[in-house]
Amino acid sequence: MNTQRRQEITTALIFLAPFLVTLAVFFVYAFVRALYFSFTDYNLFNDPTLVGIKNYTDIVADSLFTTALANTLLFAFITTFLQTVFALIVANILNQKIRGLAFFRTAWYMPSITSSAVIGLIFLWLLQRRGIFNYLLTQFLAYAPVIGTLALVLVAAQVVQVLIERARRLPASWFDPALASVSALVAIALTWLLTSLGVVGVRDVPPVDISYYATTARIGGVLPVPLATIIAQNTFTTVPTLMLFFLAGLQNIPRALYEAAEIDGATKVQQFTRVTVPMLRPVTFYVITTGLIGTLQMFDQVAIIGAAAPLAQRITLAYYVYSRAFAGGVSEVGLATAAAIVLAVITLIIVLLQRRFFVADEAQT
Repeated sequence: MNTQRRQEITTALIFLAPFLVTLAVFFVYAFVRALYFSFTDYNLFNDPTLVGIKNYTDIVADSLFTTALANTLLFAFITTFLQTVFALIVANILNQKIRGLAFFRTAWYMPSITSSAVIGLIFLWLLQRRGIFNYLLTQFLAYAPVIGTLALVLVAAQVVQVLIERARRLPASWFDPALASVSALVAIALTWLLTSLGVVGVRDVPPVDISYYATTARIGGVLPVPLATIIAQNTFTTVPTLMLFFLAGLQNIPRALYEAAEIDGATKVQQFTRVTVPMLRPVTFYVITTGLIGTLQMFDQVAIIGAAAPLAQRITLAYYVYSRAFAGGVSEVGLATAAAIVLAVITLIIVLLQRRFFVADEAQT
């Protein structure tokens, strides 16, 4: 090896040294130490004692661990699906030329930079038994006859106008804004008249009394209701960040592809499914991968909810690790690290499977 080559390698190592030291101390050393603790009986105070695979057999036999595993997988797949779909839709909307685009992009991104603790407390406040969400549901049920009448008249007026226009051999879309404005005016006037005559009106309904946290109910018999609220909260805070990745990918798609598709007679929906989605496959792979890793390790929002929800309805593997190591009366570091290793292996397997079966060839290079 000549002197110049040796100097280049030395220079590169000097620049990489901070990252390599950080990686060695906080990742490699930490992982090896955690792997060692997973085969020991250790509680932070005694000396570690090797117990073989006992910790792994114990957590597999622990019903709380299996519950945490099921909750984690449910949370990861549902949340990743929702946040990926919504992020793509929002990015596609914000990639259009509309007035106030900078404002809308900033507004959509705000939840992502807000503290997850603050967002968690806001959701706790919104979803109380007498919170705003139940109040809005109560008002919706009370005003349902008025809202239903308005919607039905609006749709009927729009249908009649479109049919009249088409009977006159004039082009008319079901969503024509000019016709929709007339339909809205007709619907408002007729609904006001019916309300004044007492034909329809506001109903007296009891307050909605749904418990979103202190419940053992499950959606479809599978998804715990408290976990569903965490999914909604996590989706709300994560979509803005993932939207940025999709937005960057959309802006790199050549405009000529859309023009060619439009010349071939492709509709907007066909352009989205046949041009946008295939061209975003590498970005989608990255979004899904980061989403899966983040959701599999979700901890803070479960911790913020605390005793407001039953433990079995909200616990995830990351929170299980925390509860075994620090939250219980006795610290069980061996069990906690064994669960952490299982979580790491599951994360690795899921990402590898996704890379193997659900990503374009160009994303694997």
